[in-house]
Amino acid sequence: MTQPKSSSNSRRDFLKGAALLGGGIGLAGALQTAEAMEPVERHGDSQIKLSLAAYSFRKELQADPPTMTLHEGFIDFAVDQGLGAIEPTSYYFPEPVTDEYLLNLKNRAILHGLSISGTAIGNTYTYPEGPERRKQVESTRTWIDRAALLGASTIRVFAGKTLDGQDEETARKNAIETLNEVLDYAGEKGVFLALENHGGIVTTAEQLLAIVTAVDHPWFGVNLDTGNFYSDDPYEEVRMAAPYAVTAQIKV
Repeated sequence: MTQPKSSSNSRRDFLKGAALLGGGIGLAGALQTAEAMEPVERHGDSQIKLSLAAYSFRKELQADPPTMTLHEGFIDFAVDQGLGAIEPTSYYFPEPVTDEYLLNLKNRAILHGLSISGTAIGNTYTYPEGPERRKQVESTRTWIDRAALLGASTIRVFAGKTLDGQDEETARKNAIETLNEVLDYAGEKGVFLALENHGGIVTTAEQLLAIVTAVDHPWFGVNLDTGNFYSDDPYEEVRMAAPYAVTAQIKV
């Protein structure tokens, strides 16, 4: 991994500004080359709302047998830490996922004073038109319905990577097309789709914003993961992407 060339001062500067990112609140300064989507406009001071992602307990949730479930252990830990919300990541829902299960999870969260901030799905949006893209679209719509039932405001989605024989420009075009196809449905259900900087064709802030600024939709934005930029200056990449964030995962 390339080590950032930033000094301790730049790290302190970043930590001072990191609070602005909590709960999807972005830093000042927009990317000036935006073609369609503009940075999110917000009013007032930053409202930091902390949520616990189930991915943090992936070892416990995926153990055989599991040593934690979303119902038992995960919610309890969030309460013990004084958090206000949870993100029950979709990978850890037992199959088949039923409305009854979702409502029971929502019920237990509410009774423990927790909101459900969002979820995440294991999608790939770089497929060309055809059966594989149809599967991705239908899966996304299914999870939009589930997020809406849970009362979750956001789904973390992923662009994907270049497929065999595919160049990055084509992969990016496919991702933009697929996002545009599912976003109207997300808006109808009141659920944001937040594109995460997660390797593949969104490894860098420049790659991420090439997609983000090409998708102009009021229910779309960035899930900013501050630990997923690996350039010589990850702090600068965070500053580039942050104005488009609707939610964030802060790792410092």
